[in-house]
Amino acid sequence: MLYHHIKKAEFIDRPNRFIANVLIDGRRETVHVKNTGRCRELLIKGCTVYLEESDKPKRRTKYDLVAVEKQREGKQPLLVNMDSQIPNAAAEEWLKKGELFSKSAEIRREFTYGDSRFDFMIDDNGKMSFLEVKGVTLEQDGKALFPDAPTERGLKHVNELIKAHKAGYGAYILFVIQMKGIKLFRPNDSTHREFGEALRNAEAEGVELLAYDCIVLPDSITIDKPIKINTELNYELEKVIM
Repeated sequence: MLYHHIKKAEFIDRPNRFIANVLIDGRRETVHVKNTGRCRELLIKGCTVYLEESDKPKRRTKYDLVAVEKQREGKQPLLVNMDSQIPNAAAEEWLKKGELFSKSAEIRREFTYGDSRFDFMIDDNGKMSFLEVKGVTLEQDGKALFPDAPTERGLKHVNELIKAHKAGYGAYILFVIQMKGIKLFRPNDSTHREFGEALRNAEAEGVELLAYDCIVLPDSITIDKPIKINTELNYELEKVIM
């Protein structure tokens, strides 16, 4: 997936979930943040961010913040795409290449089943499957974690996928890790234990869990390689929160 008209900037602060103040060529500018998550470990004062210039002249903000160079002590910065809207688009591009289903499979976005609307419905030669996409931007010591904040919506999707699988449909959760350099994916039990439990239950019930990293550049993101998943409860984190 490609972006257009990318500008490099310096992050100043984030007054609320939707906007940030940055310096572009020494000029202060308020920009839209395309991720309402906390992202506290990413958006640090003085870090380098990347903006996409909007082609809509009547917008209140001229730019969207789409990527950031995560600062890491003793290491080179890690480029992270933090656009929460792009994982679904990247997943559709990936699916159409025949990476998970056949190239002739019918792919539909935003498909309602039960009480949920899944990101994708795939009809592959008469076999119907549902796939939910989760973008991942939280990284700790080479491990990717999801979620970075409690997600009741995500919890609902996982439980609905379990029901769909029991009803005979294919059921998948794709974690799109919006960066490179990741060795392992884990549910973030210290942030939302209930989501971790639901994910473990889904895995036990036969819902297929997938995690892939991405090739990230300031102006693009492409789903790349599978990443190992470990859904076991992280007892070290559990001791911290108890």
